[in-house]
Amino acid sequence: MSVTCPCGTELSYENCCGVFHEDITKVQTAEQLMRSRYTAFVKANGDYLMESHHSTTRPSQQKYEIVKWAMSVKWLKLEIEKVIGGERNDEEGEVIFNAYYMERFRNKRLHEHSKFVKENGYWVYLGIVQD
Repeated sequence: MSVTCPCGTELSYENCCGVFHEDITKVQTAEQLMRSRYTAFVKANGDYLMESHHSTTRPSQQKYEIVKWAMSVKWLKLEIEKVIGGERNDEEGEVIFNAYYMERFRNKRLHEHSKFVKENGYWVYLGIVQD
């Protein structure tokens, strides 16, 4: 039995973010990377979260804390508000999204405007766009 991917595409995890978690070079758009990072938080996949983060902004020293926090909350859903660029042939893109989760019995929402770029030929998360 396959499990629907947490990123909200209606595909199975194995045919969606699981492909990217196995090989980040298969990510073709900034939105796919955003969705695969959300799923990595759901699955507390710290290795992928580090690999998919740009080398200049990667919080390597915080990997344990990030994984610990990701495991401490219940992830509810991902909502993509807007995608700017970030297609296959682009070098950069932005995704505005909401990630809903429950922490200490309270529903919370992480709203972020993220910047993605290609590094070493594949998509990575650069950081938050300051609006």
